[in-house]
Amino acid sequence: MRRAFLRHVRRFPWVTNVTLYGCLFAGGDLVHQWFSPRENIDWTHTRNVALIAFGFHGNFSFFWMRFLERRFPGNSYRMVLRKLLLDQTVAAPLANTVFYTGLSFLEGKEDVTADWRKKFLNTYKVRLEEGTFLNFTLVPLYVRTTFTGCCAFVWAIFLCFSQQSGDGTVAAALEWMFPAKRVEAETGETASSEQTDTPQD
Repeated sequence: MRRAFLRHVRRFPWVTNVTLYGCLFAGGDLVHQWFSPRENIDWTHTRNVALIAFGFHGNFSFFWMRFLERRFPGNSYRMVLRKLLLDQTVAAPLANTVFYTGLSFLEGKEDVTADWRKKFLNTYKVRLEEGTFLNFTLVPLYVRTTFTGCCAFVWAIFLCFSQQSGDGTVAAALEWMFPAKRVEAETGETASSEQTDTPQD
């Protein structure tokens, strides 16, 4: 199975990588919605995320990785550092910008840059912390976009949360993931306040 998959990737690298990337990215949106407090899945939002992923992110990642490898071949420390620097200063800001503005456009928002202005900087800081060191050192070029897509699956969950109800920070995402702790904290604060307000006999 694994060998057959790798042969297929080598034979059809563009189609396979972009398809897997887009599916994983859209899957990230579905996971986010599944664990969100809502009655039904918003398939329109998932469709919009898929359009952005297939139309831009997957294709951009595929050709960007090849450009970096041709310009800075190999996995020596110097070459990897250069690829990382370019990836985080050029690709990451562009990808995040397209995600926020693209979804706003597809959703028909009047100001397509509103989400971008509010959340881009926080999201970019998280992206810097994530990094892509393993992708440039251990992953073969012909599956590099697919590997990026696997990482993008988790990244898409974070982005979709940030775009819909978060602020682009890890703290907000953790609060969404562990609401029980937030409720306990709020309950504890309420109880403490009530004890303080209770008049003493």
